Amino acid sequence: MKNNKITSLFGIQYPIISGGMVWCSGWRLASAVSNAGGLGLIGAGSMHPETLREHIQKCKAATDKPFGVNVPLMYPEIETIMNIIVEEEVKVVFTSAGSPKVWTKFLQEKGIKVAHVVASSKFALKCEEAGVDAVVAEGFEAGGHNGREETTTMVLIPQVKKVLKNTPLLGAGGIGTGKGMLAAMALGADGVQIGTRFALTEESSASEEFKKLCISLEEGGTMLSLKKVSPTRLIKNDFFYKVNNAEDIGASAEEIKGILGRGRAKKGIFEGDLIEGELEIGQISSLIEDIPTVSQVVGNIISEYNENVEKLIKF
Repeated sequence: MKNNKITSLFGIQYPIISGGMVWCSGWRLASAVSNAGGLGLIGAGSMHPETLREHIQKCKAATDKPFGVNVPLMYPEIETIMNIIVEEEVKVVFTSAGSPKVWTKFLQEKGIKVAHVVASSKFALKCEEAGVDAVVAEGFEAGGHNGREETTTMVLIPQVKKVLKNTPLLGAGGIGTGKGMLAAMALGADGVQIGTRFALTEESSASEEFKKLCISLEEGGTMLSLKKVSPTRLIKNDFFYKVNNAEDIGASAEEIKGILGRGRAKKGIFEGDLIEGELEIGQISSLIEDIPTVSQVVGNIISEYNENVEKLIKF
């Protein structure tokens, strides 16, 4: 695989970035992805500030390759988080769930590359106006928090590509194989961000109970929920049906928040409560049947990508 905009931008071997997934993306997963030739991200969304500092320091010790931090801009202690990132000399930040204008210049002035996650071409344009270094177009196949537009990855990537002038583009949502990566790049992406496939690896910090449930899922095992609060793709369990039933009878956003409560994603993904936990995972989980190492995942993706490029050349 030749160098392209993404590998050159981040100084990595393969244009593969791991998702900054709450309760999955600690220093072990991030460093493993970076050591395998991609760009690992630490998920700050589930960490207290000093916990994030600890994970950054451990990641530095575990890899000499580039890695980054994913920061949801709705984070309540955002200024503290950003200052820690600067103090620890992190070189890459992926932001989401907010306006890219607020923090992009601040980070870039400190020598940090910034990518922002969007679910529409409208917001991709706002990213380019803000001067981000890369845009992530994430389709609604993705696990966790999703765009309200519910646009699929196959439709979203070319739409975003069409409006961007020269900003590198990553495709995300429903991508976890070499064939998926090839498809995304054929549609105009310069690389991919992969969540679910990395969440279901040995190095992921998700609970073993959660991982085993995910690899047993069949097609249709996840659906978007919490649409009045923040659309989120969840596994269908007792908590999902409580929310779903409340939404069906017209519950307000405040009532849905009451059902959600606090710490439910931690309860489900990290602690393994498969009944009452908020179990966030992507649609592609129904194609996954194993829990390998990150190195095996990256190797398989690149091998399958190259094999299918050759097939298309011969076609």
